[in-house]
Amino acid sequence: MMNLLLLSRRWLSLLALPMAALALISCKSVTSNDTVDYKSSGAVRGPNLSYPPDLITAQADRRYIVQDGTATMSEYNAAVKKSAQMRTNVMTGIPGMRIAKDGERRWLVVEKPAPELYPQVKDFWQENGFLLVVDSPSTGIMETDWAENRAKIAQDWIRSTIGGALDSIYDTGERDKYKTRLEVTKPGETEIYITQRGAIEKCTTDTTGACISTIWTSRPNDPELEAVFLARLMERLGMTQEQAKAMVAAPLGPKTPKAKFVQEGNNKGYIELSAGFDRSWRDIGLALDRSNFTVEDRNRSQGVYFVRYVNAKDVGDSKGFFSNLFSSKDDSKLQAKKYQVIVKSTGENSSNVYVQDADGKPENTPAGFQLLTLLTEQLAK
Repeated sequence: MMNLLLLSRRWLSLLALPMAALALISCKSVTSNDTVDYKSSGAVRGPNLSYPPDLITAQADRRYIVQDGTATMSEYNAAVKKSAQMRTNVMTGIPGMRIAKDGERRWLVVEKPAPELYPQVKDFWQENGFLLVVDSPSTGIMETDWAENRAKIAQDWIRSTIGGALDSIYDTGERDKYKTRLEVTKPGETEIYITQRGAIEKCTTDTTGACISTIWTSRPNDPELEAVFLARLMERLGMTQEQAKAMVAAPLGPKTPKAKFVQEGNNKGYIELSAGFDRSWRDIGLALDRSNFTVEDRNRSQGVYFVRYVNAKDVGDSKGFFSNLFSSKDDSKLQAKKYQVIVKSTGENSSNVYVQDADGKPENTPAGFQLLTLLTEQLAK
């Protein structure tokens, strides 16, 4: 039986056909000049047929809650408005702000302590239309909810005329979420990393090739979206738009081999990296950011990330909506457990990565083996 989502979309599509024909006659479709716009995607104000039915559940209401307290959209909107009013007091500029690059990676370095930067970065994401599902000042990590880039929808005659009334007809079939991590490398200086994860809606077909339902699957990471938000964050912190765009647009270095998975018998192994400790520490952090793991704490001097596997429902995704993204059939072995990911320098240009359990003992189990496999896959991208 065809699900409600497809029935609704086909019905809406039939209604839209006459209007679409009229639009084609009347004028050409144009695309918005702004290629990134998540302003309208942070809130679902009732049953929106552009979202899978599983999303509209009580569990999904967690998308309106951030860990430091506010739980209503009115309070959220008031906070964003207040933040916008205060921007003139904040936008005084920060000396020493720059983009750092290593191979194909880029991140922001700011000469300012992380505790002072964290509230500004949090305001930045809210001003760009996102709600936070992870908000952890103690670890310097925040993560947005899934959102739709509405700028990808063509601004045709129909949408410009009645799009506000029937906006749910328009859907890109794509969603994004972003994780931000503030890393302190030396006193008074903070590194800011932004990583993007994407999802795309695809049809499942029957034997005749007809679409009978849709599922959400992962899509490749988009470094350009990360660059856009790095530039926007630099502008938010006081740099001019032209300067920020020029810094981010500077060419990256060549991509080099990163990781080799070394197996030592059943469920035993480690990752071998052809890079020194600093780069290896950075790459492992980014690999964790792009995986279903939350960094609960870290100790750079000892090379330890304290992590736990994140079930999609733990961050507000309801069952059936994005619940299988970025995971494999073996990920069930990783759930409800904490791990230590250890980065050890083995030379000036080499490091090894190991997995231990919460007590610091070798994790020679299928779960530990799977964690290393997932990290290796991320490092290879």
